[in-house]
Amino acid sequence: MAGDVIRVTRIAVFGRHGLLPEEAVLGQRFYITLEAALDLGPAGRSDDVGGTVSYADLTQVAVEIATERRFNLIEALAEAIATSILTGFPPVEAITVRIDKPSAPVPAILESVSVEITRRRESHP
Repeated sequence: MAGDVIRVTRIAVFGRHGLLPEEAVLGQRFYITLEAALDLGPAGRSDDVGGTVSYADLTQVAVEIATERRFNLIEALAEAIATSILTGFPPVEAITVRIDKPSAPVPAILESVSVEITRRRESHP
């Protein structure tokens, strides 16, 4: 696997994800971070976007899934984004998706809760 990474950090989206009925009604802000591992050498040598994956396209996939669908679990949201990126962007060898939920309904003072998953091409033909 390439040591190269395209990183898109803390994409802010408004979604209605969560187990509680109030979360479906009120919604809240989520932050999504993507780390796509792929060989960036061809793009670096040619200065041609055809040799890479557009970070705008990666962002669009994450935003569409997070805003157009509803998930009970942020784990499921992360999985859907990872699967879509591996399916839609063949140069991506692995994808790490982090979902931060700053307003999680937890009876404690906290900055946020988050999940982070990594999926590799070999597990997504």
